Amino acid sequence: MMRTYKAAQVREPGKLNLVELPIREPGPGQVRLRVEACGVCHSDAATVEGQFPGLTLPRVPGHEVVGRIDAVGLDVSNWKIGQRVGVGFFGGQDGQCQPCQRGDFVNCAHPVVTGITADGGYAEVMIAEARALASIPDELTSAEAAPLLCAGITTFNALRNASLRAGDLVAIQGVGGLGHLGIQFARRMGFKTVALNRGKEKEKLAKDLGAHVYIDTSADDAAAVLQRMGGAAAILATAPKGDAIAALMGGLAVRGKLIVVAVPDDLMPINALPIVFGERSILGSLTGKAIDNQETLDFSVLQNVRPMIETVPLERAAEAYAKMMAGKARFRMVLTMTAGASSSPKGITRAEARS
Repeated sequence: MMRTYKAAQVREPGKLNLVELPIREPGPGQVRLRVEACGVCHSDAATVEGQFPGLTLPRVPGHEVVGRIDAVGLDVSNWKIGQRVGVGFFGGQDGQCQPCQRGDFVNCAHPVVTGITADGGYAEVMIAEARALASIPDELTSAEAAPLLCAGITTFNALRNASLRAGDLVAIQGVGGLGHLGIQFARRMGFKTVALNRGKEKEKLAKDLGAHVYIDTSADDAAAVLQRMGGAAAILATAPKGDAIAALMGGLAVRGKLIVVAVPDDLMPINALPIVFGERSILGSLTGKAIDNQETLDFSVLQNVRPMIETVPLERAAEAYAKMMAGKARFRMVLTMTAGASSSPKGITRAEARS
C-alpha cells in the first residue's frame, strides 16, 4: 500500500510544485479517490494565483476530477470501492445557511469548493465528499468525462434552465473551452444554434460541432445580424470580454436573455434601454449540484456530446496550466495520472461532425 502520492501543489501564488503528500483516510461522509484524470480550468487561477478570498495555502487545485473509489468513510453506503466517479467545482454544502435551507445548495454560504477550500484533482489521490459525486458512464473515458464536470455542466445548466423552447434561436458567443461544448448542447437540445466568434478560422469547426449559422464578429455586427434573423431568445456568453458581451444585448429578441458564464476582467458597459424596452434580462449561471453533473454526463452520452481535449501527464501540470492561461489550449487540457501521457496531436480528441 502506497503511503504517499504525487500532487501539483500551490505553496505560494503563481507557482505549481510537484510534491509528495501522505495518503489520508476518508472521514465520515467522504471517499478517497485514485484520480485517473483532472481537467485544467481557467477557474483554477483562483487557487494558483491566490485570487480566491480567504484562500489558505498550500492547496492542490483542480475541480474536474474523475477517479475510482479506493476507500470509503463512515456513513457512506451509496458508493462502493472500485466505482468510477467524478466531482466538480461544487464539492458539498453546509446544509445550515439560508440558501441551503431553501434547497439552493449551489449558492451555499460556506460550500466545499474542490481545489479551493479542499485539495483537488491535480494529484494521484484525492478526498471527496460522497454527496458531491456523480457516476461516470461507461461510454466516456476518464479524460473525456473530466471537462464535462465543469465546462460541461456550466453550459448545459445555463441552457436548460433558461426557459427556452425547442426551435428557439440561441447564440453561443465564443468557440473555445466553454463555447465548443455550448454549441453542441444547444444543437442537441433542439435550438437553432448560432456561433459567434472573431475571424473565419473557426467557422468550419463551429458548423462541425452543430452550429447552423456562423457569424464572424470581426466582419459583421453580430447584434444586427441576430436581429435580422428575428432576435435571439438567448445568448450564452462564454468568452470573457466585457465590451464584447455587452454589445450583444442588441441581438436579443423581446424577453431574450443574455446568459453570462464567463467572468470578464473588464467591466460590461450595458445600455439599459434594450433591458427596459423589450423586458430583456442578464443572467448569471454557476455550475450545479451532483445530480446536475450526473445529468450532464448522461445527456452527453445520450446525444454524443464530447469535449475536445489534450492530455498531459500530472508531472507537467505547470506546463498545462500555463498553456491554458495563455489561451493556447484546443480546447480543454486534461491531466492524466499515467506518466508519459502524450501531449502530441495523438493526445487530442476532437469532437466529430454530427448532425
